[in-house]
Amino acid sequence: MSRDDDLPETPGRRRALKGALAAGALLAVPGMAEAQAADPTGRPADPTGTPADAVGARYRNPLVRNRADPHIHRHTDGFYYFTATAPEYDRIILRRSRTLRGLATATETVLWTKHPSGAMGAHIWAPEIHHIDGKWYIYFASAPAEDIWAIRIWVLENSGPDPFKGTWVERGQLRTAWETFSLDATTFTHRGSRYLAWAQHEPGMDNNTAVWLSKMSDPITLTGPQVRLTTPEFGWERVGYRVNEGPSVIKRNGRLFMTYSASATDFNYCMGLLTADARSDLMDPANWAKSPTPVFTSNDTTEQYGPGHNCFTVAEDGRTDVLVYHARQYKEIVGDPLNDPNRHTRVQRLGWKRDGTPDFGIPVADDRPVPDARSATDARSATDGHPATAIPPKERA
Repeated sequence: MSRDDDLPETPGRRRALKGALAAGALLAVPGMAEAQAADPTGRPADPTGTPADAVGARYRNPLVRNRADPHIHRHTDGFYYFTATAPEYDRIILRRSRTLRGLATATETVLWTKHPSGAMGAHIWAPEIHHIDGKWYIYFASAPAEDIWAIRIWVLENSGPDPFKGTWVERGQLRTAWETFSLDATTFTHRGSRYLAWAQHEPGMDNNTAVWLSKMSDPITLTGPQVRLTTPEFGWERVGYRVNEGPSVIKRNGRLFMTYSASATDFNYCMGLLTADARSDLMDPANWAKSPTPVFTSNDTTEQYGPGHNCFTVAEDGRTDVLVYHARQYKEIVGDPLNDPNRHTRVQRLGWKRDGTPDFGIPVADDRPVPDARSATDARSATDGHPATAIPPKERA
């Protein structure tokens, strides 16, 4: 999340500008975290030399083990709500804590489990929790048990004030223009309108997924056109798979910045960036400038590989922006990366350049040793004891 509305948020189609992150030298908002040079461990230092990624060393990575595609919502009740993909791809979980660090040991509750057959019976991926108009919503991806790659976007709703209580109602599939592979939905508001951004395969396109944007008439219904924000066009977006997915948006300094993830889910996985002026029409793809280079990538020095599928939140001080993402601690993987459960949730401070654009730096090193578990066949979840689910090779289109 962020300090604006219900954001970290999300946006629209690509216009590949080779000089990419918009011109103009906007100064950072007073008091906002500013990125400095990184030390050899990957921790950007503040002017006093204090590691800036942890905001006073409050965080230790990995924050939550064996949880990929993390999403953290900081609610008005003062709690951080955390959900993510479990490596068994069979359930939706939720944790809550008054601090980010507390999420590491917070009790994890299973809110919903996959159906034994039929719709929502396989590949429970990338849940996001949002509080909209007094109700809780979870957007997630799933497929029928009998057709596990027919992945679509689905929605749960809870009208109670506490998402751990009340009833989570299945509101059905969130319908897009085509019945094709779709996932990674996120929602945000801007200038009085609600938007949905997501990844989907477009019929006839030479890619696996592109990122799309549409306005919403309510939390489960798209309205008007859906526009393509970015499709895999650069080499770094087309390694293994031609993928743009996992959008997330943050509004700062008169602009909207949308991150997305690209390529296969191994060490080639990385993050790209789109930028739009906050005064522009977000539904016009020409108003989104695309960076020609990735903004967050694997790093051999800090031994962090495949960073991506991020969201944004804000630190306990209410001002410092925090990048939330997953990554592995090793490069080489035995078998399909989707069978490997060791994508762990990580957090670090998000810096800001003097021109008002985000400075992601590099994924910081872990603070402690971790098991050397590279085999998807033998790996097990350290947090819940569920065995890793055997999944056939990823077929996104």
